[in-house]
Amino acid sequence: MGNFQEKVTFIWDLADLLRGTYKRNEYQKVILPFTVLKRFDNVLEYSKKDVLAAYNNYKDKIDNLDPILKGKALDKNGNELGFYNYSKYDFNSLLQDPEHIEENLMHYLDCFSPNIQDIFENFYIKNQISKLSKADLLFLLIKKFSDSKVDLHPDKVSNHEMGTIFEELIRKFSEQSNEEAGEHFTPRDVVKLMTHLIFIENGLHLQEPNLIKKIYDPACGTGGMLSSCKNFVNEINNSIDVVLYGQEINEEIYAICKADMLIKGENSENIKGPYSTLSDDQLPEDRFDYMISNPPYGRKWEQDKETILKEAGKGFKGRFGAGLPRINDGQLLFLEHMLSKMKETEKSRIAVITNGSPLFTGDAGSGESNIRKWIIENDYLEAIIGLPDQLFYNTGIKTYIWVLTNQKPQERVGKIQLVDASTKYKKMRKSLGNKRNQLSDEDISYILELYNKYELNDEIKIFDNEDFGYTKVTVERPLQLNYEVNDERSDNLYSINAFSKFADSKSKDPDSKLKEEKVGKQKQDAIINALNKIDGFYNNWDKFEKLVEKSLNRFDLSPTLIKNIILALSEHDDNADYVTDSRGNKKTDGNLRDTEKIPLKQDIDEYFEKEVLYYYNDAWMDRKKDKIGYEINFTQYFYKYEPPRSLEEIEADIKKVTDEIQELIKEDLDEN
Repeated sequence: MGNFQEKVTFIWDLADLLRGTYKRNEYQKVILPFTVLKRFDNVLEYSKKDVLAAYNNYKDKIDNLDPILKGKALDKNGNELGFYNYSKYDFNSLLQDPEHIEENLMHYLDCFSPNIQDIFENFYIKNQISKLSKADLLFLLIKKFSDSKVDLHPDKVSNHEMGTIFEELIRKFSEQSNEEAGEHFTPRDVVKLMTHLIFIENGLHLQEPNLIKKIYDPACGTGGMLSSCKNFVNEINNSIDVVLYGQEINEEIYAICKADMLIKGENSENIKGPYSTLSDDQLPEDRFDYMISNPPYGRKWEQDKETILKEAGKGFKGRFGAGLPRINDGQLLFLEHMLSKMKETEKSRIAVITNGSPLFTGDAGSGESNIRKWIIENDYLEAIIGLPDQLFYNTGIKTYIWVLTNQKPQERVGKIQLVDASTKYKKMRKSLGNKRNQLSDEDISYILELYNKYELNDEIKIFDNEDFGYTKVTVERPLQLNYEVNDERSDNLYSINAFSKFADSKSKDPDSKLKEEKVGKQKQDAIINALNKIDGFYNNWDKFEKLVEKSLNRFDLSPTLIKNIILALSEHDDNADYVTDSRGNKKTDGNLRDTEKIPLKQDIDEYFEKEVLYYYNDAWMDRKKDKIGYEINFTQYFYKYEPPRSLEEIEADIKKVTDEIQELIKEDLDEN
C-alpha cells in the first residue's frame, strides 16, 4: 500500500474497534499513540538484535546504558536513531502470547529510551492499554496494527511520508473534535498564509547555501506551524538546515508534537513541555530567526501570575518589561515573549494570530496600551492583516495576523501597513464546528499580493507609527454652584456618610441601641430644621457657607461635614460664581472632568483651543496627568458608509414575501 492516504484511511478506520468503549472524541487517545508505537517498532527492527545483545552484555556491568544503547540503535545507513528499545518483544511477538499481552506490552513500553517514555507517559498510553484490555480490545488492536496494510517500516514509508500520515491523522481527529481543536490545531489554510507572510521576501535571503535557520513556536500545539515553515524553506533551498523549537503546555498535545518531530527525523528534544511558556520558559537563552504562533485567545494567566509579576519586576531584563495586560487575556504576553526571543544583531521575523482585543483594549497608561506603545515606538510592527470570520474550528470571531520584525525593509521603516482581507474567502461545502469559511490558494495569493503591493487602496492602508498614538489629556472645568435649602436637597444629606451615622448605633443591647438611634435621628432632624431657616437662592459659596456655619454653630460639626452639607444643598449652575480656594484659584468640578485623546501629530494647545475652549472658554488642561496611549482601531480605518435601504425597497420585499406566503397557503388549501 504505497499511497499514504490509503494508510491514513486504514488507520482511521481502526477507530471502528473502539466504538462503545470510547466516545467519538476520545478515539485519538488510542489511535495516535499506537500509530507512533507502531512506527517506532518498525524503525527499530534493523538494529533490534544489536541493541538486545548490548543490553544483555552490559546490564550488570554499567549503570548508565543510555549512550551505549543509542550507539547501537542505527538505521540501515549506520545513522543513530536517537532512541532505542531493549525489550525482547515487538508487535509480532506480542501477538504470540495473547493471554499475557497487557503485561508484555507494559514491559515493552518500559524498555524504551527515556525520551520515548516521556512521549508515552504524556499520552497516558498505559491507562488506555488497561482500558483496552478490560474491554477485550487490546489483542485485536495490536493485530490490526500488525496488518501489512499498516506497514510503517522506513523502507516502505520515509520520515517525510510518515510525518504526512501522522499530520493527516491529527488533522482529521482535530476537525472531528471541533470544540477542542482550535486550542491546539490551526487550520491548514491559515497556517499556509502565515508561513508565506513570515518568509515573504522583504530583503530576507534564503537562497544562500548552507544556512542555519531556527524557527520557534511558543504555543506549538501539534507542531503544524513548525512543520509548515520547514517545508516552505526547504522547497526554496533544501541546503538550509532548519532547526525547529517549540513549547506546549497540554500533556497529550505535547506528546503528539514531540512524537511527530521524532517521526520526521527532527530533534525532538527541542520540543519542550508540558510547561507554561509564560511562567516556565524552557528555552531562556535561545534566540530565533523566525517565530510563528497562534496563542490562546482570552485565556486567563492567573495560574502564571506570581512568576509573571516577578519577571515583570526585572523590567526589560526580563520578558515583560513593557507592561502586563489584564489578568483575563494573555495574548499580549505571548507577543512580548516572542519579541524577547528576537536576535540582537541579526534579522528576526514573527507572525502571530490574535483576536481583536490586543489591537485596542486598554486606555492610555494601561498594560495593553503600554505594550502596544513599546512595540510601535520600537518599530517592530510591520503589518496587520485582518482575516475573515469563521476560519477556526472553535470560534467564529474575526482574527488578525501581526507581522513583526526587528529589521524592517527601508521603505517600511517607521510605517505600519494594514491589510483588510476580511472578504477574501470561500464558503466550505460542509462546516467543521465554527469553521464555515476557508482561504483558497487564490485568496492566499491575493492577500500576499496586497501585502507586497504596499500602496494605498480600499484594502490597504499605510500609516506612520505615530498615527496610532495619542496623548490623553485631562480637561478640568471650574466648580460653579447654586445653593438652596428645600425638601428635595435636604434629602441629599442622608447620602453623606457622617450625617447618616448619627442615627446608627454599635450597641449590642437592644434597648441601648434603640435609644441611641432615637437620639441620633433627633439630631438629624434638628440639623435639617436649623438649615430650613435659611431662606432664598444663592450663587456664591462664601455667602452661603457663612449662613450654614451660623445656623449649625451649636452642633459642633467638623469642617468636612459642613462642606459636604453645602455640596448636598447645591447644584451645578453655569451662571453661578466660581468656587475658589483660599488663594483665589478656581476649584475643579470633578463631575465635569473629562479627557481628550489628542493624536500625537496634532499640537495639543491648538487642538484644545479649537475643540474645547470653543465650547467651554473657562476650561483648562491638567498637563501633569498626561498619558501617552496607542491603539489600532482596525475596523475604523476600513469603514465604508452604506446608506439605509429606501422605504420603497423594503415595502417591495415585504410584499414579495407576503405574496409567497399567500400562495403557499392557497396551495395547501387546494390540496386539502
